[in-house]
Amino acid sequence: MTQAELRLCSLLLQEHFGEIVEKVGNSLLRTGPRPLRLLVGDTGLLPDQVKKALCVLIQHNLVRYEVQPRGSVEYEARSERILRILRYPRYIYTAKTLYGDPGELLVEELLLHGHLSMSCAVARVADRLTETMEDGKTMDYSEVSSTFVRLADTHFIQRCPMVPESPRSAKAPPPPAPALAIAEKDMYIVPRLSLVGKGKRRHSCDEEEEGEHKAKRQKQEGGTSETPPDDGIYWQVNLERFHQHFRDQALVSAVASRMDQTSSEVVRTMLRMSEVTTASGASHTQPLSSNEIFRSLPAGYNIGKQVLDQYLALLADDPLEFVGKSGDSGGGTYTVKVTRGPGTSRAPPGPFQHPSLIPLLPHRFGSRCARIFRLLLRKKHLEQKQVEDFAMIPAKEAKDMLYRMLSENLVSLQEIPKTPDHAPSRTFYLYTVNVMAAARMLLHRCYKSVANLMERRQHEMRENKRLLEKSQRVEAILASMQATGAEAAQLHEVEEMITGPERQQLETLKRNVNKIDASENQVDETIFVLESFIESTVKRP
Repeated sequence: MTQAELRLCSLLLQEHFGEIVEKVGNSLLRTGPRPLRLLVGDTGLLPDQVKKALCVLIQHNLVRYEVQPRGSVEYEARSERILRILRYPRYIYTAKTLYGDPGELLVEELLLHGHLSMSCAVARVADRLTETMEDGKTMDYSEVSSTFVRLADTHFIQRCPMVPESPRSAKAPPPPAPALAIAEKDMYIVPRLSLVGKGKRRHSCDEEEEGEHKAKRQKQEGGTSETPPDDGIYWQVNLERFHQHFRDQALVSAVASRMDQTSSEVVRTMLRMSEVTTASGASHTQPLSSNEIFRSLPAGYNIGKQVLDQYLALLADDPLEFVGKSGDSGGGTYTVKVTRGPGTSRAPPGPFQHPSLIPLLPHRFGSRCARIFRLLLRKKHLEQKQVEDFAMIPAKEAKDMLYRMLSENLVSLQEIPKTPDHAPSRTFYLYTVNVMAAARMLLHRCYKSVANLMERRQHEMRENKRLLEKSQRVEAILASMQATGAEAAQLHEVEEMITGPERQQLETLKRNVNKIDASENQVDETIFVLESFIESTVKRP
């Protein structure tokens, strides 16, 4: 794990869970799997604090545990899962785009709590949606429940592993830690629940206190609340399914930019038909016949069967091989090729071909360096003289640019001696591009950039902490006065508690924070493309 990744993980843990959880997580990231006793000694925290921090991390799938042969339990941080916290806004926005407000809030609640039962998640979302509605309107549980079922059917959420039910003798001691498991066929089965009810609005402070007193009195009297029907069945967000959706969207955009909109719609239809049946790490989708694709096309695309066959043949014959033909039954069977195929030497299709490397070069090294880089990608190996001739760049400038890119690990130098003594006069020096090394270097820079952006945002918030607290107090006073029906003059008088310069400073702060947030999301998109490229290339046999 690089220092940039460690720093970014620490910042994410601190921002989302606080200092104690960050200290425990950072210790696990630095030292690897450790038992509770060593964690307490390394962090200097109380045992109860470490236990609670581990509970939070396990709840959010950021730490895994394993029982050792001697009976001790070791905890291990999942760095790749911690880095996914950076992508939470994108997951939530995608759910909103696909399933509307109920889908957005369901995914947000599951990410916020790590995992929840269906009844609890539906009730929370219904209450939140009711708060945003006009007076007299409420959100029905059934509507939120149907969205929950759709999310499970398309595999965007999945059930958490459970403790398997097995008969245990009374004399056998319980294991040090439970072993959680779930069958793949049960991961997306939604329990049949009749959730009847409507969302509730928040009550006033007096009513809330009265409700708390009633709950305490019920607890003291020994009364217990009704157990939900799905007690023990918890759900979590399936991040790999979201990544598969992002990858599919990138492929559709690549087809649209290379060919036309109709071709991209054909590919989108094929991806939609096989989105549930295709594994997240598969190199291609399930085979689909031409007749099946024709029947599944959107109603707005009035293209005939013969035209569809022509588009499929055109996609299959394209050098980037977005679509591959796998048979002739049913008018021909086709698959969408997502990554490299086994035994092939071609690059991944579309956006995963040398991702984000070429756009970086003009900004950092100039357009001529980008020209040399593209030339080396195309020609594979070139001598310095050949680079000068093909790129039409003077010798001195070409040499300087090649050495600059060599120092940044964007290009590499390969020696091919004519004789065993490796004499420089009898050795070929060939420049080439190691795409994997360049992609890893850029990924490291992206992690470093996101960490810098997060620290800058925290600095901006610290510098304006007093002004932000004042603004929040004024907004709270205004809200309470509006609820009691205060006059406009009184409201205006409270608003004037924030002076003109302070208001301008708040607007500047808001603008800067929004820019930083947008920059984080843009860098994360690049991180996703780079990680997808590296993962697909490493998995190739």
